[in-house]
Amino acid sequence: MSTATLVSAEQLLRMPRGRCRYELVVGDLRKLPLNGWRHGVVVANLNALLGRHVRKRGLGLALGGGCGFLLARDPDTVLAPDVAFIRRDRLAAVSPKEAFWPGAPDLAVEVLSPGDTVNEVHEKALAWLDAEAVQVWVVNPAWRTVTVYRSATDIQTFTEGDELAAEELLPGFRCRIEELFVSS
Repeated sequence: MSTATLVSAEQLLRMPRGRCRYELVVGDLRKLPLNGWRHGVVVANLNALLGRHVRKRGLGLALGGGCGFLLARDPDTVLAPDVAFIRRDRLAAVSPKEAFWPGAPDLAVEVLSPGDTVNEVHEKALAWLDAEAVQVWVVNPAWRTVTVYRSATDIQTFTEGDELAAEELLPGFRCRIEELFVSS
């Protein structure tokens, strides 16, 4: 659902919470439905795997879903990936004063929900890259795949049996694709 008038990041921050989630795309308020349980399993698994690895090696900061990133101003764009990672060197260089992190994370992870379209998610991945994310991972629970975007033309899809690694971004991080979908 879109609004006719432009919304700012500050107005977005004051929106009521609980019934739905919001993102802001070039001042246009986008109402997002709550996610289902499969989505939650994948997000929890990724948060656990990435969070543990990042803390153990002191690589930076791993963030869970719902954390907003202010990608543009006038009109404002605020997106919230399901999982994010910011490198340690960037943490020291930026002292955010706003409620939303200024700029993109180094890694943005989007987990598909049943209502997402391929085109919408592709456009969102490109928006993250345009805002200077180093990588975007798009996780598809229905197909049990992870598509890694490094640029608009460097896109690779991994399936069960494959190993996900991001040596240049997360040194030493490795996980088998099927680990993301474990629910018991």
